[in-house]
Amino acid sequence: MNTIAESAPAQALNDDVLPDNLGADVWLIGVVLALMTFGLVMVYSATVASGDKTLAFNFIPLTNHLVHILMGILLMVALRYSPMRWWEHAGKPLLLVALLSLAIVLLPGIGANVNGSTRWIAFGGLRLQPAELTKVLMVVYVAGYLVRKRKELGRFSQGIMMVGLVLAALSTLLLLQPDFGSVVVIAVVVMSMLFLGGVRFWHFLLCVITACALFAALVWIEPYRMQRVMSFTNPWSDPFDSGFQLVQALIAFGRGEWLGVGLGASIQKLYYLPHASNDFLLAVVAEELGLVGVGSVVVLFAILLWRTFVIARRAEKLGMFYAARLAEGLGLLLVVQAMINMGVNMGLLPTKGLTLPLMSYGGSSMLATSFALGLLFAVDRSTQLQQGARR
Repeated sequence: MNTIAESAPAQALNDDVLPDNLGADVWLIGVVLALMTFGLVMVYSATVASGDKTLAFNFIPLTNHLVHILMGILLMVALRYSPMRWWEHAGKPLLLVALLSLAIVLLPGIGANVNGSTRWIAFGGLRLQPAELTKVLMVVYVAGYLVRKRKELGRFSQGIMMVGLVLAALSTLLLLQPDFGSVVVIAVVVMSMLFLGGVRFWHFLLCVITACALFAALVWIEPYRMQRVMSFTNPWSDPFDSGFQLVQALIAFGRGEWLGVGLGASIQKLYYLPHASNDFLLAVVAEELGLVGVGSVVVLFAILLWRTFVIARRAEKLGMFYAARLAEGLGLLLVVQAMINMGVNMGLLPTKGLTLPLMSYGGSSMLATSFALGLLFAVDRSTQLQQGARR
């Protein structure tokens, strides 16, 4: 891949001075809107009877989620017109912003503690989760690093070690919150970007083995993580405590069968399934729409990844190295998190506390995902302008 890229001009087009009469990728727009709409319907279904114990209709979560979607769409539209060179030059400053925001969360009186975790910054009635933004900013930084060091990636110190030190700093701050799920997502995405960027295979393999060993050690030394792993392997051994979430999710999947019990007819969402509108939204989809509904979600995310790599490949052929690495990282970020969320819901992975991108309830998640997609649309626009200028 790198051989093809190096044969093309390395200098990307100054796309902020050219007229823009090009449309965005139709497939990408379609899948984004489909996931948002699907999520809106399912969030409403999961929260409509959550107002009080009388199961009265509650429209507040639906209204909030709709506002988050509209804000996300506006953010994507605005970011689509941002030049790639801005983001390539801003990688290091944005990384410092990410580190600072994660550190601020840990300061007494600033970070909001919810269910034993300090992951949010409270502003009046609003709460922001810096970890969600950090995932995107790390992709922006690593994409720039891979371009700057592309001729030196064969050296361990440049290909693995420097990025590993940055990843270690971010991971430390995230683990202090604690937010092990975000650490896993960022680590998997960064290692995948390094592999696609051209690091040596043996260096990459060593990195994977080291990461797996560190993850295992982190689970072993922390009792609550070990308890999650044990309850994951056999949730029915303690179905009313440590295994409660997974048991309720599995019941939802079992009730849904092929076609589901019907939209809005879920029983598990009625105070049985915890976090039904965010972390375990897919379980509600499974119960109400069955295997067909879950399969539809999987297909939509597969299309999202496909279009992401189509855009990245186009940028690669045009010699737009940074745009290509950025598109690959953003696509992997969204799909890796989606896969982990699905794995948790299906009982294939221990509980991680991660949302389903574009679908789950949560302002920070929706805006961070929209930020990532806005950058992806910007890559698509830049490549189209570059192609047009060469004709």
